[in-house]
Amino acid sequence: MKKKPYDTLMIVADKLISGELTEELFACDLSRCKGACCVQGDFGAPLEKSELQILDDIYPEVEPYLREEGKLAIIEQGTSVYDITANYSTPLVNGRECAYVVFGENKVALCGIEQAFFDGKITFQKPISCHLYPVRVKKSKQMEALNYDRWDVCSAACTRGKEEGIKVYEFVKEALIRKYGAEFYAELDALVKSKMSS
Repeated sequence: MKKKPYDTLMIVADKLISGELTEELFACDLSRCKGACCVQGDFGAPLEKSELQILDDIYPEVEPYLREEGKLAIIEQGTSVYDITANYSTPLVNGRECAYVVFGENKVALCGIEQAFFDGKITFQKPISCHLYPVRVKKSKQMEALNYDRWDVCSAACTRGKEEGIKVYEFVKEALIRKYGAEFYAELDALVKSKMSS
C-alpha cells in the first residue's frame, strides 16, 4: 500500500511532531489484538535512563504480580537490559514477551507494573514508551521527534480508530501530558484544530 504524504510537521515546545500523529486514526483494541505489542518483537520496551533506578526500586512491589517465567528472566537479566541497539529496554522471556507481561482474561497480555499501579502499590504507571505507544520518541542533540510507529499487529487499533474517529495524538493524550505536560498537549491540540478549521 502506498504511503500517503504528510505535510503537517509541527514544532511544539521544541518537539518535532510528525503529521501522522495528527492525521492517522488509532485506538487500541485489546479484545482483538490481545496485547501483541507486548509479546512480539525482537526487543523489550525502550527505557529512559531515569526509569532504570525506578524499576529497581519498585520491583519488590511488582514481583508478586508477575508470572514465574517473568521473575526468572528478571533474576537472570535484571530489571532492565542494555540491548544490542545500545539502548536500555525491558528484559524478555525466552526472547519473546516482555518479562513484566501477565496474561489476563482470554489470554490478553497486560502489564504487571501497571497492575501494581492500579492497585495503589506504586506511583509509577509503566515505562513511558509503553504508555506512548504507538508514538515513538527519537532524540537528537537539537530536539526530540515524535513519530508514529506502524506495526501490522496494530491493524485492529487502526480499524477501531477509524470507527471512532480517534487520531493517534488523541489516543495517547494521557501519556503526552505525563511526559511533556498539559500545556504541551493543549498547544498541540490547538494547532491541529486550527489547521482543520482553515
